[in-house]
Amino acid sequence: MSTNPIKRLAGETAVYGLGTMVPRFLNYLLVPFYTILVFNQAEYGQITVLYSWVALLLVLLTYGMETAYFRYVSKSDNPQEVFNTTTTSILITSLLFIVSIIVFVKPIAHVIDYPANKEYIILIGLIIALDALAAIPFAQLRYQNKARKFATIRILSVLITIALNLLFLYVIPTLAGKNISTLPFYQSTNLVAFVFIANMLGSLVTLLLLLPEIKGYKPRINKVLLKQLLVYGLPVLVISLTSMINEVADKIMLKYLLPDPTTADAQLGIYSASYKLAIIMMLFIQMFRYAAEPFFFAESGKKDAKRNYSKVLTYFVLFCWLIFLGVLLFLDLFKYFIGPAFWAGLAIVPIILAAKLFLGVFYNLSVWYKLTNNTLYGALIAVAGSLITITLNLILIPKYGYMGAAWANFACYFFIMMVSFIWGRRVYKINYEYLKLILYSVLAVILYTISLQTTEWEFLSRIIFNTILLSSFVFTAYIFEVRNNKKQNKPTHVQ
Repeated sequence: MSTNPIKRLAGETAVYGLGTMVPRFLNYLLVPFYTILVFNQAEYGQITVLYSWVALLLVLLTYGMETAYFRYVSKSDNPQEVFNTTTTSILITSLLFIVSIIVFVKPIAHVIDYPANKEYIILIGLIIALDALAAIPFAQLRYQNKARKFATIRILSVLITIALNLLFLYVIPTLAGKNISTLPFYQSTNLVAFVFIANMLGSLVTLLLLLPEIKGYKPRINKVLLKQLLVYGLPVLVISLTSMINEVADKIMLKYLLPDPTTADAQLGIYSASYKLAIIMMLFIQMFRYAAEPFFFAESGKKDAKRNYSKVLTYFVLFCWLIFLGVLLFLDLFKYFIGPAFWAGLAIVPIILAAKLFLGVFYNLSVWYKLTNNTLYGALIAVAGSLITITLNLILIPKYGYMGAAWANFACYFFIMMVSFIWGRRVYKINYEYLKLILYSVLAVILYTISLQTTEWEFLSRIIFNTILLSSFVFTAYIFEVRNNKKQNKPTHVQ
């Protein structure tokens, strides 16, 4: 009995969600801890911009080698040689990176505008290097289908990081009370640094947990293989780097483009905290992305492939709009995920949610260049998106602050979605369910607009009314996706 491919994709999305998204969600639980209990706006802004540098530099320090490992280990007669070469390559570059960070820490601290906090630079350098070294062992676990071990180590790593955050930033300060400044390490260290110390120790523990996976490792490089790995991996680096630029450029550029440098960290903190309220949308898209790529390739040779791709996009857009409405109609509740000092940035939440929806649709549409071996076109679209991100941030941030950064994010993802759709129709045409897509989109926007007229209502009245609005969207989706499908699939009897 064959399995419905759409149901299979939904199941695989859930499995990947447990293995990959649970650690990410646990990490997000630090947001209310940071913004409500520990840090002010400026301190949280510092954490945000420094982690943006971590994300960007980690892509550079792995330089597509993880994807290249998957490509070559699957066709190699000597998988250990591929592991040795990729791991040794990253080990060498990571050591060079750390040495460079230590030698040039002072000028780097000045360039990124933290001259008084050189310890930040050393710590984030160690985090990046340790995470880069863990990339290939994690890839090997995935290649060997050790999903449970992969997930266990990832979750343990995050739990340890969270525990250390609680220890350094809450337990010890609470026990010490007003005498915290007398504690040896707390005398000379900014509290923000303890966030990176906790992360660095968590990354180190992760590497230690991965040691059994690298017991057969030998520091050797096959030069011919390394050249092949680099040739394959560098284009992947370009795509990954441009994607990361689209994700973090706004946070980095806010730090340096806001008109008043004295409040830049605080404005960045407000923006980043409110940005995190799109967590549900971002997690759903990431879960889908992990599951969708193998699904697209597995379905490509089947007769109903394009029809299934079309149905997947319909369901994806439906669930994204459901998340959009769920967050915004109940923003009065979701806003308590961050501290009241950060609520000034709540206006960016609908913009960011819509932007992420566009990004998710782009991932769906990317099937056309992946299945036709036109990944270069995908890279060109990603590069164009990055140029739009950087250009619009340069123009909008000085005039409109973090609202300009939000609209730059929106414009970038809308652009790459539309270009991919138009280009894809010429290369690999899929007849999507346009009427349904338009219906769900228009209905969601109308319901959200109606909810905006109730901002002055009493809290309970708003919640009840918005629940009715959300229910109307769910009911409409049920009519079109469940009831109509049952009617269409109902067998006819010949009298």
